[in-house]
Amino acid sequence: MTSTARATGTSGQVPPSSQHLGHVVFITAAAAMGGFLFGYDSSVINGAVEAIRDRYDIGSAALAQVIAIALIGCAIGAATAGRIADRIGRIRCMQIASVLFTISAVGSALPFALWDLAFWRIIGGFAIGMASVIGPAYIAEVSPPAYRGRLASFQQGAIVLGIAISQLVNYGILQAANGDQRGHLFGVEAWQVMLGVMVVPAVIYGLLSFAIPESPRFLLTVGRDKEARVVLADVEGKDIDLDKRVTEIRTAMHREHKASFRDLLTSRPGRLPNFLPIVWIGIGLSAFQQLVGINVAFYYSSTLWQSVGIDPTSSFLYSFTTSIVNIIGTVIAMIFVDRVGRRPLALIGSAGMAVTLALEAWAFSSKHGDTLPNAQGTVALVAAHCFVLFFALSWGVVVWVFLGEMFPNKIRAAALGVAASAQWIANWAITASFPSLADWNLSGTYVIYTFFALASIPFVLLFVKETKGKSLEEMG
Repeated sequence: MTSTARATGTSGQVPPSSQHLGHVVFITAAAAMGGFLFGYDSSVINGAVEAIRDRYDIGSAALAQVIAIALIGCAIGAATAGRIADRIGRIRCMQIASVLFTISAVGSALPFALWDLAFWRIIGGFAIGMASVIGPAYIAEVSPPAYRGRLASFQQGAIVLGIAISQLVNYGILQAANGDQRGHLFGVEAWQVMLGVMVVPAVIYGLLSFAIPESPRFLLTVGRDKEARVVLADVEGKDIDLDKRVTEIRTAMHREHKASFRDLLTSRPGRLPNFLPIVWIGIGLSAFQQLVGINVAFYYSSTLWQSVGIDPTSSFLYSFTTSIVNIIGTVIAMIFVDRVGRRPLALIGSAGMAVTLALEAWAFSSKHGDTLPNAQGTVALVAAHCFVLFFALSWGVVVWVFLGEMFPNKIRAAALGVAASAQWIANWAITASFPSLADWNLSGTYVIYTFFALASIPFVLLFVKETKGKSLEEMG
């Protein structure tokens, strides 16, 4: 192999110059702001849960619905974003999401009543769903082939960063309000400020969308070939063969099979249609990722720690430190997912989560009233952080890698949609049930999560095949 051949990417494309790569990194980072808002908006509610309960004098069931209702918007936004983007473009779709994030932040900060707050939460959820689809799609379409994998990781990195920053901002606001979630700041209560601060990143996202180009793939789809060539030269370098690149993109677009829901079904004489086995495996991966209770750590951690006697200020600090651990685990996964493999990481994560969740269940079994003994409290805190670490270095990243690789080409898009829907449904089930389950028996709730972590081990061993080192074409 010559030195020239080694310098090219895996697709045979010559990597762009450092100048062009820097420009692509800026474009990617701007698009990944949608991922940042995804993480920020989905977890910022953590700081407002107890204040909302107190402000509107509601029980756990009603509170859970207000928190979980955003996931309905997420599911709708994710299901419709692709079609919207194909009609009006990726950039316009980002701008719509930015507007919705802004409206949701203002509305959530200034609600008239509980139903009003729930409505703005749905709007924010719709924006999250859009961002979860448009960001990765756009980044893949503008990234030079030689750097696509690394640039695609910006989205996941932005999500976990958004989660961490939301908890840091909540902690800072609580400090300014003297540790009272309902303390007054700027003429409103502290929890309202927490929800309203999201206006800042939402506006930045919208402004950045005006500074980045439209996807060349979309431009070719709508016949704007000249603009597509300009963008390709801008992101991949002026030395590339533009005619060849345009032909490659057009050929790939023509070969694509628009899979329908029917393509995911298998039918046998005398039996009702059923999903293909590979689709069920994708659904299982998505469900297990949520059923271990990971989003309890991001939606309810402040409430959880306060329920066992930790003061609000410390509980907010622990929410922030947990989100930092989440970032560390995600970085570990990004480093090792191609070295160790997907299945080994998933199994390590499952075992680690099972142990740490069991420790949390044991610690919470010692709860007396609103307090935990010192030893059990320490175990619960350490185990909670370790649980998030094991999740982040495994299932948090690996599931999305699996879902992007495991399905045959002809059904990949449709199968991904079904698997993603299963993930939102499982997320909703955990989010909506936790407050009532915690009122019933906090230790028992963590026993349930432990069971799912344990059950994920034989599921991976028996049904999930390794996809490391295999091309997408090898998947069928």
